[in-house]
Amino acid sequence: MTGNIRVDIKKRYSGQEDAPDFNLDVNFTASNELVVLFGRSGSGKTTTLRCIAGLGKPDEGFIEVNGKVYFDSESKKNLSPQDRRPGYVFQNYALFPHMSVAKNITYGLKGKSDAAKKQRLHEMLDLLHITGLQDQYPSRLSGGQKQRVALARALAPNPDILLLDEPFSALDMVVRMRLRERIHSIQETLDIPVLFITHNPVEAFTLADKVVVLHEGSVQQEGRPEDVFYNPCNRHVAELVGVSNIFDADTAGKAENGFVLDAGSITITTTMDVEEGSRYSWGVRPENVHLHPGGEDISGCNVFSTIVRSVVNRGASRVVAVDIPGGGSVLLSEMDNRTFGKLDIGLGSQCLVEIDPRDVLVFAR
Repeated sequence: MTGNIRVDIKKRYSGQEDAPDFNLDVNFTASNELVVLFGRSGSGKTTTLRCIAGLGKPDEGFIEVNGKVYFDSESKKNLSPQDRRPGYVFQNYALFPHMSVAKNITYGLKGKSDAAKKQRLHEMLDLLHITGLQDQYPSRLSGGQKQRVALARALAPNPDILLLDEPFSALDMVVRMRLRERIHSIQETLDIPVLFITHNPVEAFTLADKVVVLHEGSVQQEGRPEDVFYNPCNRHVAELVGVSNIFDADTAGKAENGFVLDAGSITITTTMDVEEGSRYSWGVRPENVHLHPGGEDISGCNVFSTIVRSVVNRGASRVVAVDIPGGGSVLLSEMDNRTFGKLDIGLGSQCLVEIDPRDVLVFAR
């Protein structure tokens, strides 16, 4: 099977009382890829999934999966969910509490013989590594086990597409990591297109072959995780993928090793191509803001002296907030605890900031 997806839809919602109107305008394609729809709550991710599954109807557009047209507003075609045959895993699992694991998994195999159901049940138990749980009831299962049963139930009828609506949000980190690995294994084994919803940047980066970033109902950027996370196209995407240091600046001209942005009391050099005379915002990831003791002699671009304003212990790392000289704002630097210990700095300490020009991201304003 070739896992091709084409989605080009529009859907409008009229605001109620003080709520604004919401217009969904989503257009993306994918081929043989695990696609992650990534964005904040309310960006349109679940609405998009429901339209693909047939649980919601777009106002106009086109949806095609594996060569089968699900929806086409021009020809007035709108297949029922049964004819679309999606495998849908909901955030809350939606298992039937009065049914055993075996009956939950085989629920969608109506019309199959008992022998066919039994064979498919054991295939799903083996695929999801839940052999031995078939006689248990959902109330006796852990969160991770429930999620595997929900996946098995969605996959048992050989769906055309697997739709996963934030399926790991209620699970602890270790269980999430194991289930991410299973999702990749499932796609490789069954060779079906997978659409995965998340607002977690770690999940998006580690799971996706392709990331589609949604913001306020429209696609902001799509591409490989590395392209989206390391080269966000605008401020919205940058904030979503963890670029917490974002500031406004104006271009000040061409430099020997890139472009210099006038950022008030400091100038920032970037290797990204920008148009001279235009207005931009610049950003840098906290892990790319490097701190040095104040007494060190460091030269080069994007080096300036500052004062530590706060230190936050995040367990495996420290986040240090330092002043931007004369700017009235702070810059965040994140580092592992060992690196922080070697710096020997604390609240009120003077230190040097160093930012590699290759790590300075630039967005149009």
